[in-house]
Amino acid sequence: MTERGRALTLKFVKELVKAGFTIVSGLARGIDTIAHEEAIRAGGRTIAVLGSGIDVIYPRRNKNLATRIIKAGAVVSAFPKGTKPLGRNFLARNRIIVNLSKAILVIEGARRSGTLSTASWAANDGKEVFVVPGSEATDWLIEQGANVANSPTDIIEYFNAVNNR
Repeated sequence: MTERGRALTLKFVKELVKAGFTIVSGLARGIDTIAHEEAIRAGGRTIAVLGSGIDVIYPRRNKNLATRIIKAGAVVSAFPKGTKPLGRNFLARNRIIVNLSKAILVIEGARRSGTLSTASWAANDGKEVFVVPGSEATDWLIEQGANVANSPTDIIEYFNAVNNR
């Protein structure tokens, strides 16, 4: 996560929560952690989807955050208790994140990352993919047809228009 990504995450999450959105993410280091923390700080709801068993919080340093998330939403897992956070589990976790969401927002990412598989699943499921321009992953996603979100208002207005149809 860059400092720019951190600042953008704080800005987007705060405004989206204020507009009534629930933040769904993977409790991973970086942007996921910042998104969950800001959702709680802003008084909103957040759901953490684990790539491990419900009793195996990963990364470990987010154990206290997971406890706080339970009070502001939910911590969920599709894996049996005791399942370790193996690499292959994170793609399955990202698929669950898509299934729980109406849209995906990509703040930043590398050209080769799990973020792109999440965006691809969302697009294939007919869900909206919003991206903030300015990173390898988001710029590539824009070339593929993702929606540009220069501010949280772009997302909020999109869903207001959809809900008023």
